[in-house]
Amino acid sequence: MELRTLKYFIVVAEELNITKEANILNMSQPPLSYQIKNLEDELGSKLFIRGKRHLKLTEVGKLLYIRAKEIINLT
Repeated sequence: MELRTLKYFIVVAEELNITKEANILNMSQPPLSYQIKNLEDELGSKLFIRGKRHLKLTEVGKLLYIRAKEIINLT
């Protein structure tokens, strides 16, 4: 797991919109979605409940959000 991926996760978790956050991060939506999917695969757990136009954090996603912010704040 890379710090960059955790930063991407935090940004998406705060806004719950991958397309909007991809624009903020100056990247296109597919690579950002791919990074989030890889993180889920790496952790073996879903981090978001995906709707048609919105996301919602799972319980695991909420816990990771808290821990990811702590990790990023340490760097």
